[in-house]
Amino acid sequence: MAEIRAAVIGASGYSGEELIRLLLRHPSVDLRIITSRKEAGKNISEIFPRFADSSLAFSIPDVPEIAKTCEVAFLALPHGLAAEFAIPLLESGVKVIDISADFRLRSTKKYKEYYGADHPSPELLKKAVYGLPERYRASIRSADLIACPGCYPTSIILPTAPLLEAGLVSTENIIVSSDSGVSGAGRKVDLAYIFPECNESVRAYGVVRHRHLPEIEQELAAAAKADSLAMNFIPHLVPVNRGIFSTIILRPTSAFSPEAVAQTYEKAYGAERFVRVLPSGKLPDTKNVTLTNSCEIGYVFDEHTGNLIVCSVIDNLTKGASGQAVQDMNIRFGLDEASGLL
Repeated sequence: MAEIRAAVIGASGYSGEELIRLLLRHPSVDLRIITSRKEAGKNISEIFPRFADSSLAFSIPDVPEIAKTCEVAFLALPHGLAAEFAIPLLESGVKVIDISADFRLRSTKKYKEYYGADHPSPELLKKAVYGLPERYRASIRSADLIACPGCYPTSIILPTAPLLEAGLVSTENIIVSSDSGVSGAGRKVDLAYIFPECNESVRAYGVVRHRHLPEIEQELAAAAKADSLAMNFIPHLVPVNRGIFSTIILRPTSAFSPEAVAQTYEKAYGAERFVRVLPSGKLPDTKNVTLTNSCEIGYVFDEHTGNLIVCSVIDNLTKGASGQAVQDMNIRFGLDEASGLL
């Protein structure tokens, strides 16, 4: 099979850098174009010295040139900008994999409520496939537009959705506390994220109406076959570069048993290459997934409160963004799903 010709639009951020890292080593990809308005004209090694062996240079995003040159384009752009590129690229036959938030929500009303503006291309929401491979693999295989999940949602949906689907836990009173490394805020100069402000400190933020909340609720409601659900999602910034740790508190139903949880996870993820479920009572650690495309899940039943406590860890830049995007590409183009990711 010929190499897949790829472009990364918005390649100078952390997710863009991670995409470049994965695509340059991918045995079936020819990374042809990387764009950045800010860094246009600079060799990649000027911005990311780790890629000194590459002759790639940043360029101004040119949709006709990308359409002529590439078969797939990864969009690593701030929300609200992806549609500007997705529409003409799709019309030109280019497959689009978006790691922004523009196509994750099915509801234009929810998008406006949480992002403060009308959706730039509501017609594309019906075409977009939610790019969580472990749940939507069959749809990803034929998708032209793939909306990669957010990092927090990935860490929460993977451990929770199978339990809701099996009816083992209630849709009510779901509480999630998540901790994220500072790279989750993006590659920008902002007082809140500079070293003296973040180091030796942990703080909560966005404890109500976080922008990832409707995405999480959407996917968990779908798993539970419910019209909707409401939950508490409390994110925290912690002084590490990469990684997310999510603690999920769930109320068991009458169908619950620890054995049923183990069986449900085995059915959902026993054959998956990027989800590891630990034995009951053993909990995960972010250091075991850093720089990997893996999600590690642990759980324990608390007899004192009657709650099931589930913990999961991912690397926010890999399984939470760019690695998952490459996994989606592999599925869409009929490659080994783990190609370039092990």
